[in-house]
Amino acid sequence: MPKMKTHKGVAKRIKITGTGKLMYRKAGRRHLMGSKSSKRTRHMRRPGIIAGVEKQRLLRLLPYGLP
Repeated sequence: MPKMKTHKGVAKRIKITGTGKLMYRKAGRRHLMGSKSSKRTRHMRRPGIIAGVEKQRLLRLLPYGLP
């Protein structure tokens, strides 16, 4: 049976933690920061955690996890 392929787009955007959670970087911190509140940008600093059905769907695209 051939090897399963990792979806490289997902692999670049998501990290798997030691406990198996999926972390991603939040959008909106690249430019136009002056118009965004400090509270909003502070919340965007922390990584987001993916849960539920989305997690199952993304793990299917990462058959071997991430190194």
